[in-house]
Amino acid sequence: MISMPRLVSFLALSLAAGSAFSAAAPPSTGLGQAWPNATDVSVSPRYHVYVFERHGIRYVQVNDLNGTVRAAFGTAAGDVFALPIGMDADRLVTLSEPVAAATAATGETVYRDENTSVNATPLSDGGIRMLVVGTCDNPAQCSIQGH
Repeated sequence: MISMPRLVSFLALSLAAGSAFSAAAPPSTGLGQAWPNATDVSVSPRYHVYVFERHGIRYVQVNDLNGTVRAAFGTAAGDVFALPIGMDADRLVTLSEPVAAATAATGETVYRDENTSVNATPLSDGGIRMLVVGTCDNPAQCSIQGH
């Protein structure tokens, strides 16, 4: 028979391990919401950035301070692709697009992880142009990592 102190210790360790495991993985739902139940991972005080993951694809959503979804994109195996989500979805660019060179020189970094960086540039019409740059130099490694 297990003593009460041992049982309490076992339950506490089990709960701590379970919450640590669940905290490590990004949520798989909430994309497109103004205030998703996800951690804000923005590196800028002027934006909220949320990361979601499902079936090996990472989705990143950028919101403004009011919670308005501005744009979102996905990454898989080193590839970056825009999603039709947010007010500025048509202004999200990657390095393969001609406007990317001009965008790279302005704005601020709003998100960065081991494989991706997002630079946001406010426009005169109130919109935001976002440049998404894949920072993984080894596509085979990116593919293995699932990012």
